[in-house]
Amino acid sequence: MTKGLETAWWTLRVGLGLGPFLAGLDKFFNVLADWTMYLSPLAEKVLPVSPALFMKGVGVVEMAVGAAILAGVTRLGGYAAMAWLLAIAANLVTTGMFYDLAVRDVEIALAAFTLAKLSEAREGR
Repeated sequence: MTKGLETAWWTLRVGLGLGPFLAGLDKFFNVLADWTMYLSPLAEKVLPVSPALFMKGVGVVEMAVGAAILAGVTRLGGYAAMAWLLAIAANLVTTGMFYDLAVRDVEIALAAFTLAKLSEAREGR
């Protein structure tokens, strides 16, 4: 991989590792946002737990994906982040609001896909 692609890979790896990890961690503290406001009313109706508890579970998944990317499980973590972000975008669309955030999450999902594909190239797959 060329130096430029290596730099792009590291930039995506650090950004897509730290972003989900820190957002997941914040699900326990709500410093950045009250995360429950982003949960679709459709999801709330079928959840067997409170929205706050559900968001803490979401936080655990996000921290795990971020940690995997940072720890070097970059290809799998990239694909997991992509799928997770697309699910978040779908949830946001079903709220009837937050379309701007849904578009942003689709864009970040594309970055996660790019990280996974660069990781494949870097690993010689």
